[in-house]
Formats: sequence, C-alpha cells, structure tokens
Amino acid sequence: MVVEYRAVAALRVFLVLLFLVLIPFETLSLPGQFAHMAQESPQDAYLRWPATAVAVFWVVCVQVVIVCTWQLLNLVKKDRIFTEASLKWVDTIVWAIAAAWAVLVAVFVYVVLNADDPGLPVLLFLLTVGVTVAGLLMVVLRALLRQATTLRTDMEAVI
Repeated sequence: MVVEYRAVAALRVFLVLLFLVLIPFETLSLPGQFAHMAQESPQDAYLRWPATAVAVFWVVCVQVVIVCTWQLLNLVKKDRIFTEASLKWVDTIVWAIAAAWAVLVAVFVYVVLNADDPGLPVLLFLLTVGVTVAGLLMVVLRALLRQATTLRTDMEAVI
C-alpha cells in the first residue's frame, strides 16, 4: 500500500507539472511559433491560424486526459476505482483521444496530399499509429474496468 501511495503522490506531482507547463505552451509558445513561421515563410502564412488552432486543440485534449487521470487517482485513493463513477472519467479520456486522433488523421491526409518531402508524412504516420494504439489500449482498459466493476458489485452483493 505504501508503494501505491508513493506512486499516486508522484503521479499527481508530475500531472500538475505537466498541466502547468502546457498552459504557457498553448497560450504563448505555439501561437508565437506559428507567427514566426508565417513571417519566415510568407507563402505558408495562410496556415498560421489553422495550425495554431489544431496544435492548441491537441494540447487541450492532453489537458483533458490529465484532469481525468487526476479524478481517477482520487477514486483510487478513496478505494472507489471499481465503481460506475470511474467509467465516466475513462470514457472522457477515450473521447479526448478519439477527438485528437480524428484531427490528426485529417492533418495527416492534408500533409500527404501536399507534401514534397517524405519526412513530415512519415512522422505524422508514426504519430497516428501511436495515438491509435493509445486509444485502443484505453478502450481495452475500459472494458477491463467494466468487468472488474461488475465483479466487485457482484461480490459486495454476496457479502
């Protein structure tokens, strides 16, 4: 139990740190970077705002996953992880990953159709495969959580 407590505490520290780092990243760094890129490459300046919106959307999806993970950790701490309450947080994680994946696929298709260099399409393909794996893994873990919740509910009814 001590190991669990320490792991949860460490995870909380890093979740807060990650969330706090993402705030200036999405509000200052990404918009500034795309503004700079538009100045450096005027022929691609029309992509500034769509690229900014997409990048910020992906960061928001990550922030949603962080908040949901925090809530799941609260349920672990209260020994209520195997309840229906946890499923809504896992569902939100799955939907956030699905939304990020859908936008990523759209960006991938756009880049593939307009690319003159294979580097970015290959990178986006690898990223798409990685996000696909993460999303499918969350769906499997959700199914396992549902089964464990059902078993725990059944056991509590028997006891």
